Amino acid sequence: MRHRCRVAMLGRPADQRKALLRSLTTELIRHGRITTTLVKAKAMRPAVEKMITLAKSGTLAARRQALGYIYDQDLVHALFESAPERYGNRQGGYTRVVRTVPRRGDNSEMAIIELM
Repeated sequence: MRHRCRVAMLGRPADQRKALLRSLTTELIRHGRITTTLVKAKAMRPAVEKMITLAKSGTLAARRQALGYIYDQDLVHALFESAPERYGNRQGGYTRVVRTVPRRGDNSEMAIIELM
Protein backbone atom coordinates (compact mmCIF):
# COMPACT_ATOMS: atom_id res chain seq x y z
CA MET A 1 0.00 0.00 0.00
CA ARG A 2 1.48 3.33 -1.04
CA HIS A 3 -1.31 5.74 -0.26
CA ARG A 4 -0.11 9.34 0.05
CA CYS A 5 3.54 8.40 -0.57
CA ARG A 6 4.64 11.30 -2.73
CA VAL A 7 8.36 10.54 -2.93
CA ALA A 8 9.64 7.67 -5.06
CA MET A 9 11.70 5.30 -2.94
CA LEU A 10 13.78 4.16 -5.94
CA GLY A 11 14.42 0.80 -4.27
CA ARG A 12 17.11 2.23 -2.00
CA PRO A 13 17.60 3.14 1.65
CA ALA A 14 17.21 6.81 2.54
CA ASP A 15 20.93 7.66 2.61
CA GLN A 16 21.60 6.05 -0.78
CA ARG A 17 18.51 7.70 -2.26
CA LYS A 18 19.61 11.12 -1.02
CA ALA A 19 23.13 10.61 -2.40
CA LEU A 20 21.72 9.49 -5.76
CA LEU A 21 19.47 12.54 -6.06
CA ARG A 22 22.33 14.85 -5.03
CA SER A 23 24.64 13.40 -7.67
CA LEU A 24 21.96 13.51 -10.38
CA THR A 25 21.18 17.13 -9.48
CA THR A 26 24.88 18.04 -9.61
CA GLU A 27 25.32 16.42 -13.01
CA LEU A 28 22.18 18.03 -14.44
CA ILE A 29 23.33 21.48 -13.39
CA ARG A 30 26.82 20.74 -14.76
CA HIS A 31 25.75 19.39 -18.16
CA GLY A 32 22.31 20.94 -18.64
CA ARG A 33 20.81 17.68 -19.86
CA ILE A 34 21.07 14.07 -18.72
CA THR A 35 19.44 10.77 -19.63
CA THR A 36 18.09 8.67 -16.77
CA THR A 37 15.04 6.62 -15.92
CA LEU A 38 11.70 8.36 -15.86
CA VAL A 39 11.13 7.74 -12.15
CA LYS A 40 14.55 9.16 -11.21
CA ALA A 41 13.97 12.20 -13.42
CA LYS A 42 10.63 12.89 -11.75
CA ALA A 43 12.15 12.38 -8.30
CA MET A 44 15.05 14.78 -8.89
CA ARG A 45 12.98 17.55 -10.43
CA PRO A 46 11.99 19.22 -7.09
CA ALA A 47 15.62 19.27 -5.93
CA VAL A 48 16.80 20.94 -9.13
CA GLU A 49 14.00 23.48 -8.97
CA LYS A 50 14.91 24.31 -5.37
CA MET A 51 18.60 24.80 -6.22
CA ILE A 52 17.75 27.18 -9.06
CA THR A 53 15.33 29.08 -6.83
CA LEU A 54 18.07 29.42 -4.22
CA ALA A 55 20.46 30.66 -6.90
CA LYS A 56 17.93 33.24 -8.06
CA SER A 57 17.70 34.69 -4.55
CA GLY A 58 21.48 34.98 -4.36
CA THR A 59 21.74 35.49 -0.61
CA LEU A 60 24.58 34.13 1.49
CA ALA A 61 22.22 31.78 3.34
CA ALA A 62 20.91 30.42 0.02
CA ARG A 63 24.48 29.93 -1.21
CA ARG A 64 25.34 27.94 1.91
CA GLN A 65 22.26 25.76 1.51
CA ALA A 66 23.21 25.04 -2.09
CA LEU A 67 26.80 24.27 -1.08
CA GLY A 68 25.45 21.76 1.41
CA TYR A 69 23.51 19.94 -1.29
CA ILE A 70 25.49 20.19 -4.53
CA TYR A 71 28.79 18.33 -4.55
CA ASP A 72 30.89 20.78 -6.61
CA GLN A 73 31.72 24.15 -5.06
CA ASP A 74 32.75 25.77 -8.37
CA LEU A 75 29.50 24.62 -9.92
CA VAL A 76 27.53 26.38 -7.16
CA HIS A 77 29.39 29.63 -7.81
CA ALA A 78 28.74 29.35 -11.54
CA LEU A 79 25.06 28.60 -10.90
CA PHE A 80 24.67 31.62 -8.63
CA GLU A 81 26.29 33.87 -11.26
CA SER A 82 24.22 32.65 -14.22
CA ALA A 83 20.82 31.90 -12.69
CA PRO A 84 19.49 35.44 -12.09
CA GLU A 85 19.83 36.50 -15.73
CA ARG A 86 18.90 33.10 -17.15
CA TYR A 87 15.82 32.45 -14.96
CA GLY A 88 15.07 35.93 -13.63
CA ASN A 89 11.67 36.36 -15.27
CA ARG A 90 10.57 32.71 -14.92
CA GLN A 91 8.43 31.73 -11.92
CA GLY A 92 9.36 28.07 -11.66
CA GLY A 93 9.32 25.29 -14.21
CA TYR A 94 13.06 25.29 -14.86
CA THR A 95 13.25 21.68 -16.03
CA ARG A 96 11.70 19.60 -18.79
CA VAL A 97 11.28 15.83 -18.74
CA VAL A 98 10.98 14.18 -22.16
CA ARG A 99 10.28 10.46 -22.45
CA THR A 100 12.52 8.46 -24.76
CA VAL A 101 12.66 4.85 -25.92
CA PRO A 102 12.70 2.10 -23.25
CA ARG A 103 16.09 0.88 -22.10
CA ARG A 104 17.39 -2.17 -23.86
CA GLY A 105 17.85 -5.01 -21.42
CA ASP A 106 15.21 -4.40 -18.78
CA ASN A 107 12.70 -2.29 -20.80
CA SER A 108 12.77 0.47 -18.18
CA GLU A 109 11.13 3.77 -19.13
CA MET A 110 13.86 6.26 -19.95
CA ALA A 111 13.71 10.04 -20.05
CA ILE A 112 15.83 13.08 -20.81
CA ILE A 113 15.69 15.78 -18.16
CA GLU A 114 17.02 19.17 -19.22
CA LEU A 115 17.19 22.71 -17.98
CA MET A 116 15.00 25.18 -19.81
